[in-house]
Amino acid sequence: MRIERITLQTVRLRLREPFRISSGETFHRRILLLRMDTDAASGRAECVAGEAPNYSYETYETALWALERHLVPASLGLEFEHPGEVPAALDRHVRGHAMAKAAIEMAAWDAFARARGEPLAAALGGQRERVPAGVSIGLQPDLDTLITRIQGFVDQGYARVKLKIEPGRDVDMVGAVRRRFPDLPLTVDANAAYRAADLDRLCALDAFGLLLIEQPFPEDDLLLHAQLQRRMTTPICLDESITSAARCREAIALRAGLVVNIKPGRVGGHTASLEIHDVCRDAGWPVWIGGMLESGIGRAHNVALASLPNVLLPGDTSASRRYWDRDVVRPEFTLNEEGTVTVPAGPGIGVDVDEDFLAEIEEERREFTA
Repeated sequence: MRIERITLQTVRLRLREPFRISSGETFHRRILLLRMDTDAASGRAECVAGEAPNYSYETYETALWALERHLVPASLGLEFEHPGEVPAALDRHVRGHAMAKAAIEMAAWDAFARARGEPLAAALGGQRERVPAGVSIGLQPDLDTLITRIQGFVDQGYARVKLKIEPGRDVDMVGAVRRRFPDLPLTVDANAAYRAADLDRLCALDAFGLLLIEQPFPEDDLLLHAQLQRRMTTPICLDESITSAARCREAIALRAGLVVNIKPGRVGGHTASLEIHDVCRDAGWPVWIGGMLESGIGRAHNVALASLPNVLLPGDTSASRRYWDRDVVRPEFTLNEEGTVTVPAGPGIGVDVDEDFLAEIEEERREFTA
């Protein structure tokens, strides 16, 4: 396959409600979409970088710069037999910028699967037709609002609820939720908001029967995560800390946790995600697939990856209407009665892009040809 054309399209989607984590609040998503046209098929993907550098150093602006100036020129005319070859080709020209690289790499996977006439899930090695769906709830203004939000998602049938926490909004809040929902599969996510002085506070969460505690400390401090894991029975889940398969092996060697959250758009794409998946499988660590407030294009990629055999926990694979009044794909993702999302069975990502709607919300488009 030869990459003939790449189109970068910026759209703006407003969230149905603001989404707040410990490092900031999001009201809308300025999303950078990428279309790759090869001589065999076309592929779609999106860049997950946000507008502010509060979750990652990568932002919409840095990703657009890296793509326009370096990654797209390096990709045009590139020939590959398998999309697993694409990351090495990009790495020869650019260090870092994993989110920008992922947009190209994941579009190559979509094009590859479409050219073969098979679903992306099958091309990745997926084995499930449906995957359990969890939902992530941002920080709420008060406990009553949080309880009401949780009840609504429980009534919809979600298989797991994830709560965002931060210092001062953690132990009492989680305890109240657990008393109200004693049997609910529950996780918490700190987005690296805690420090060494908070070890005792975090250990207090052990009392609530959580499935896991996600990324309590800064991403570069595996030793502190390991120290906490030694003191807790609740599994620590690493997210931002896992930047590659090599980093994952380091975390396993240090026993810095027991679970990994894979976000393909954050780690560089599907090739890196598969490597991390296999490292965790071999170590006996379960994984799950996280989300980055993606549109239906990114969600389709995540759902396909969630069909892999060692994805053993419900991920952030919510229905489209969890976040958007209208998604950019058809059909939109919906929640099945048993709390699952169906893995698309069509070629590639398996959903159609709503081109008319994209034209309505488009802010900018740039095309590059070989």
